[in-house]
Order: sequence, then structure tokens, then C-alpha cells
Amino acid sequence: MNKRFIIASGGTGGHFYPGFALGKLLNKQGNSVLFVVRKEDPAIQVLQDNKLKFREVDFMGLPRGFNPLSYFKFLAKLFGALSQMKQVIREFKPDVCLGTGGYISFPLLFQAHHMGIKTVVHDSNTKIGLANKVCGRFADLFLLGLPSNDKIKNAKLTSTPIRPEFGETADRKKILKELELNPQQKTVLVFGGSQGAKGLNAAVIQAVKRIVAENQNVHFIHISGERWYQTIKNQYGRTLNVCVLPYSNEIYELLQVCDVAICRSGASTLAELICCRKPALLVPYPYAAANHQYYNAKILQSVGCAVIAEEGERLEQDIYQFLNRAFLTQNDAMLRTMSENYSKLDIPSPLHAAQNIAEILKQL
Repeated sequence: MNKRFIIASGGTGGHFYPGFALGKLLNKQGNSVLFVVRKEDPAIQVLQDNKLKFREVDFMGLPRGFNPLSYFKFLAKLFGALSQMKQVIREFKPDVCLGTGGYISFPLLFQAHHMGIKTVVHDSNTKIGLANKVCGRFADLFLLGLPSNDKIKNAKLTSTPIRPEFGETADRKKILKELELNPQQKTVLVFGGSQGAKGLNAAVIQAVKRIVAENQNVHFIHISGERWYQTIKNQYGRTLNVCVLPYSNEIYELLQVCDVAICRSGASTLAELICCRKPALLVPYPYAAANHQYYNAKILQSVGCAVIAEEGERLEQDIYQFLNRAFLTQNDAMLRTMSENYSKLDIPSPLHAAQNIAEILKQL
């Protein structure tokens, strides 16, 4: 019997894409799915491209400053959002409402709970976000993407849904040749996250120049982001063995064919690394709420899958030293061991997370 689901998702890629992957699967199974996103959320374009139903709700996050006017504005938006959500629920008549993090989850789950509808929270991070902590107090079930020390009732570890393409086999030779790179050489993939990577990009460029000058047998794919593309391309100049891309819709292919990744440690990125079992140098976004990216990274570091390098004055040197150990000393054993250490993680497969969560939701 097909069910009806409302998914509150968006704000950042880490909140949106797990809900998106789950919603696509539920929709494919013949269920009715409605996404709820904040007004003018960038995720709307993705939903439109995939022909998924959605409703925009005018809401904002809890102010962090001391301006009284901002709190009055927040309360006005909150009451407006609660009213809109009540109307959406009445019209759509869902069996289950799910929030995947971010402030847009609260008005949906609050209203659904008080209207007698089953409510579920999914948090991808090991440090539970403020909105999800509040929602967890009245949720019927709390799903975790990573193990957490936070005390959460009705918690179940499910991992974080990722796109099924991460489970497909990529043609390394074909992909690297298309990027004009040598498939016989070691490959490093560098990419940031949706919340920015200016400091990471700057440190990587200098470290890469040093590595390439010392060893021509390693090359780099650097996904800069549209905003920084021309600047980063100019900074590399004529540096050999470097391919700079503004963006990639096929990140799943690039992650599979690379030998090591240098990236942020958002929860979705970690789920993708876990699926592909890629050795990684993780550079947590330093301004993430409650420093949650650092605590995410510690999960992989604790079993030897990844190394953490914090953003700061030493970042360039830390990146260089990591790459030096991995490649200049021909230390293939280091990367092989890091990849094998993923078997020590007691986390369900991210590739099957959407399917498992879908079954859990339908049982509710």
C-alpha cells in the first residue's frame, strides 16, 4: 500500500540532499511525496529539474544576535510558518512527516505532531543540530547518520542517504583521459562544500605546487566552485598535472577514480567517502555550527580512514606533509591501509540508507 510523505529539507546541501535522495526513492516506489522548503531556497531548482512536488514556506532561522527587532521578526515568521504548515498538512494528508535538519523542519514536525501524524527526524551529523534537538523532543523516531553521544530518545543509526550512482562502477581510464590526465598516475581529488572553501582552496594551491615540483607522477583534480573558478585557475597558472573544474555533476565518478580526497567533513561528504572507501585528508569548515564538521571528521580519524587538518596558518604545511607521506615516499601501503580501515566503522551502508529509511517510514 502506497503512503504519503512530507519531507522538510533544504538550507544547505547537507540538509537537502539526504532528504532529496530519500524522496526520489519513495516517489519511484509509487508513494506520494511533497517537499517543504524555505522560500527561494536554492534547492528549488533541483526539485524542479527532477519534477518533484514542493511547497515554499516563508521562515527564518533563530537569530543569534541581541537585536530585539530580529526576534520579533522571527516570531512573526514562526507563527506564519506554523499556519502555512497546518494548511499544507490538511491539504496533502500525509502518513508521515520527516525533517532532515535545518530550521524549516520545526514548523512541519511541530504541527504534524499536534495533528496526530507520525513524525521522524534525520540528522546526518554526529553533533545534533539545535533545530533537530528541539524536534527530537516530540518526534516518534530519530534517525542518525553518524554515531552520536547526544542523548536522543527513540534513536536509530541508519547512515545518511546518498545518490545510487555512488554504487556504480566508474571507468577510471575513460574519465581521466577525458580530463586530459594520465590514468597511470596517482590522482588526488580536491573539493569544498556548500558553505565555502576559500581557506582550503588557498592552502591546497600552494601545497600542490610544491608536490608537483617534486614529483610528476601525481596529478590533481580541483573542484573550485563557480565563484572561485577563474581566480584559482589563474593562481595555478601553468602548473602541470592540475585540472581545475568549476563544478561537477559527476562527483560520484571522480570520487571513485581518485586515490585520495582532500575535502571538508560535512556529513554527506563523509557518507560518500564511506561508500567509496576513500582515504581522505579532512579539513573541517571552521565556522560550522557547534564545530560539527570537526566532530564528524573524528569519526573517520578514530579508525584510521582519514587525517584531520584544521584550517589555519599550518594548513598548507599539513596538506603538503600528508601528500608527501602518501606519494613522494611511494607509500602505497599508507593509502591501502586507510581504505581497509573503513571496515572498522560500525555504520550501515550509506548506499542502502534511503531504502532502509523508506521501509522504516512505511512501517510507521
